[in-house]
Amino acid sequence: MGRRLGLPFLDSDNVIEQRLGCTIREFFEREGEERFRDIEQSVIDDLSKYHHGVLSTGGGSVLREANRRHLHDRGKVVYLRSSPEEVFRRLQHDLQRPLLQVNDPLEKLRALLNARDPLYRETAHHVFETGRPSISKLINAIIEALDLSGFDTHPSSSSPAQNLNRS
Repeated sequence: MGRRLGLPFLDSDNVIEQRLGCTIREFFEREGEERFRDIEQSVIDDLSKYHHGVLSTGGGSVLREANRRHLHDRGKVVYLRSSPEEVFRRLQHDLQRPLLQVNDPLEKLRALLNARDPLYRETAHHVFETGRPSISKLINAIIEALDLSGFDTHPSSSSPAQNLNRS
């Protein structure tokens, strides 16, 4: 998406790992989720203020009201909604996601979506289902929606475009 818009792309989880000097999973195991969410909130505050481009956030970023407010107020948030089955298919072999290291990860994904979907919708300016269209068609639809909402999708823009991903 960033490439198509000519904007830089950042993943907040990568920035968090750089700041921590370890993986999110290692930090989760050592310090716990609440401490991780504190770090995540600080990173999202910084990135939503200073990063002018596409920002991908971790799935739990919407759990904090401050994150939802900063993301919504400081950019355009696009919620790429996927079914739990679709997410499971993509992540079933990913051992780096601490919340999915359970006996039934698909059931955990269903529970996470039930809890988080209203928060994603509260934060988002636009919601897109990821299940059917090709990536190209999805990106075209997102760009069209951003254009229609008055967001400048031209590379010379200094306004941040934010992309809220579920993970």
